[in-house]
Amino acid sequence: MAEPSNNWPKRSPIETGALGRCPQCGEGHIFRGFLTIRDHCEVCGLDYSFADPADGPAVFVQLFACVPGVIFIVMLEILARPPLWVHIAVGIPVLILTTVLPLRPIKGWLVAAQYVTKAQEAGTGDLWAKLHGDGGGERRD
Repeated sequence: MAEPSNNWPKRSPIETGALGRCPQCGEGHIFRGFLTIRDHCEVCGLDYSFADPADGPAVFVQLFACVPGVIFIVMLEILARPPLWVHIAVGIPVLILTTVLPLRPIKGWLVAAQYVTKAQEAGTGDLWAKLHGDGGGERRD
């Protein structure tokens, strides 16, 4: 697979990742399915093995995206006291919109941000250099 190259223009993680585009070329795709990351970019060949957003997307959704949805549903009950069917008809779509739909753009943004910032686990600089043939222990552009 192709390694990161300086021949590509730098792109914002929001510009590429949130749209599910390759952080290097901006044309290929990050995802194979809804949340499954591809092995590499089909356009530029960038190896996505660096990508490890872990639980980041779920944390962002839980902390920020779903809070307005839950507040809406609670306020609906407090202010209107609707029947159960209204909660089901309104609440389920609101929860899906505020929990499931943001996962993909947030995960893409985190993957792209890892690429742009050259994120790596603390203390793995020497391992990175060994695996990628760099002379020093720091990642380079």
